[in-house]
Amino acid sequence: MTVDDSGSGEDAQGADSGEDPLALRLEGLILGAERRYTPFQAARSAGVSMELASRFWRAMGFADIGQAKALTEADVLALRRLAGLVEAGLLSEAMAVQVARSTGQTTARLAEWQIDSFLEGLTEPPEPGMTRTEVTYPIVELLLPELEEFLVYVWRRQLAASAGRVVQAADDEEMVDRRLAVGFADLVGFTRLTRRMEEEELGELVEAFETTAADLVAANGGRLIKTLGDEVLYAADDAGTAAEIALRLIETMAHDETMPELRVGMAFGTVTTRMGDVFGTTVNLASRLTSIAPKDAVLVDTAFAEELIRTQDAPASEAEAAEEAAAAEKEGEEPPVYRFGLQPMWQRPVRGLGVVEPWLLTRRDGAL
Repeated sequence: MTVDDSGSGEDAQGADSGEDPLALRLEGLILGAERRYTPFQAARSAGVSMELASRFWRAMGFADIGQAKALTEADVLALRRLAGLVEAGLLSEAMAVQVARSTGQTTARLAEWQIDSFLEGLTEPPEPGMTRTEVTYPIVELLLPELEEFLVYVWRRQLAASAGRVVQAADDEEMVDRRLAVGFADLVGFTRLTRRMEEEELGELVEAFETTAADLVAANGGRLIKTLGDEVLYAADDAGTAAEIALRLIETMAHDETMPELRVGMAFGTVTTRMGDVFGTTVNLASRLTSIAPKDAVLVDTAFAEELIRTQDAPASEAEAAEEAAAAEKEGEEPPVYRFGLQPMWQRPVRGLGVVEPWLLTRRDGAL
């Protein structure tokens, strides 16, 4: 690679290949290395087969690049590390591919958001006559080490929290198939909104909904599993926590005039966890309950209701609660305090799950 007075070797390479010189400079800055290897050369330098290198590369979410010289020393090191974990017996080959896939999917979304919503705003030319090109590189140069440190910090925090939940599991089987409360929160009439609102306005609404939901889920002890535009999926270790989150979501959104109505469906039971996501009949049931829930209301399944009753977060019935209160008053004692109320609804068939009996979850007076 030759270097002339017009710029770096990467700039010259960009001119030869038709790629934007600034894009190449940014790539070099972010990756910390210049392009040196074709995929074949990278695989050989890492000591792995081309087939395995391609599997890792695709799992991380990158397109095939033929035999272009586009890979760096960092790519070789990443291949070597993943392959080393397999060789040491710490990971199976299939698990190593899953590690690559889960990391790639998570960081791809983060990177897209940072470029679209963060860097785009920061790189607006500060003075007339300046181009975005002239300000992008120094801004990225300043932000990169700080964002990298913060990313590692948050990842370690999340890893510690997740590891803590795993080691508290009752047995090895529970580490994968666990009993959780799962909830879906869904904006009502979102499809109609997409036809009436401008794209920018719609994007702001979705971002506000996701931000509010994520904050409420985290603040009240739940875990946000994923967002799907007009819907969020979350989980909690116990039914009481999930119920509190659901009602707070309804209450918060109801006080925001810019937001459509919300509906929530929840179920409690065995859930399979894979790559940060949750699967199984419990998740499917929560989704189905969401689709039949009234506006600004929360529906739960029978197992969820029974769990709230077992933990004394809700009475078995309002009649029973009244009897308990009367008995306590007669004895001069404080009556039991329940956070939630449960009202059985009509049984109904739910596609793929048979007949279910939904329960309407409410907050009891004075329980906020």
